[in-house]
Amino acid sequence: FISPLQNISFANKSIETLAEYAIVIDFNTNRVLLDKNSDQIMFPASMSKLMTAYVVFSQLASKKITLEDTLRVSEKAWRKGGSKMFVEMGSRVSVEDLLKGMIVQSGNDASIVLAEGLFGSEELFSLEMNRLAKRIGMNQSNFKNATGWPDPEHVTTAKDLSLLASDLYKRFPQYMGYYSKKSYTYNNIKQGNRNPLLYKNLGSDGLKTGHTSKSGYGLVGSAVRNDRRVIAVINGLNSSKDRSQEAERLIDWSFREFNNYKIYNKNTEVYKAPIWLGTEEFVPVILNDDIKLTLSDEEYRNLKVKV
Repeated sequence: FISPLQNISFANKSIETLAEYAIVIDFNTNRVLLDKNSDQIMFPASMSKLMTAYVVFSQLASKKITLEDTLRVSEKAWRKGGSKMFVEMGSRVSVEDLLKGMIVQSGNDASIVLAEGLFGSEELFSLEMNRLAKRIGMNQSNFKNATGWPDPEHVTTAKDLSLLASDLYKRFPQYMGYYSKKSYTYNNIKQGNRNPLLYKNLGSDGLKTGHTSKSGYGLVGSAVRNDRRVIAVINGLNSSKDRSQEAERLIDWSFREFNNYKIYNKNTEVYKAPIWLGTEEFVPVILNDDIKLTLSDEEYRNLKVKV
């Protein structure tokens, strides 16, 4: 038996980007379509909340908590600056409302309530973020808090964020619908999702923006067309307008210039291998998985397959 080619990774230089850091991957085949400084350390800002959500989703999946459980709002969470869900100090808020407040409204207060409610403190919660990050393969990431609040040791890479985004869709599809919500109202305050891709006709269903003065403007985006998902990570842009335009341009380019091709189906006999001094003269070589590749039109035309 032979296995299909896994984790095909070729950087394609046919498009430039204004982003200081960028990576675009095909979710189904893991092929890297664009790579610019994707292994260089950067500050993730609120894109860190994808890792916060990953920890919460893991707790939900293991049934340690439920969406209906309520968590108490501490003074620390209530006082936290930046983007807010506007929870009230001393109140109890459901896990589901906190997830919506963190994902849709990018609430720093919601993130801290979740961290403190699940692990006792934001510091202990960040240890779990790092433990799970290493399990995913995010080997250059280090999380110091649940919000992405600036810290010189709170770092990641574009590549690591692409691994995180992919694993979110693979492990927790039942919760990913939160990322496509365009608005959420809590405490009679309606806030729109900060992800500009959701308001364009791109097939986008996520994921998260981020911005601080040191990180610049960043985005982890995802879009689906014809059952094909593309994930794009960009960071280090100068404005929210640049972020929106670059993300849209790279996603459109990825769908336009590349397609997924099924080369062979699972259980297909691809070769009869001759056997020397065997009981049979030949043995069939059979695939135990489909072979699917992400290729440009030119690559597909020139494709040669051999055993």
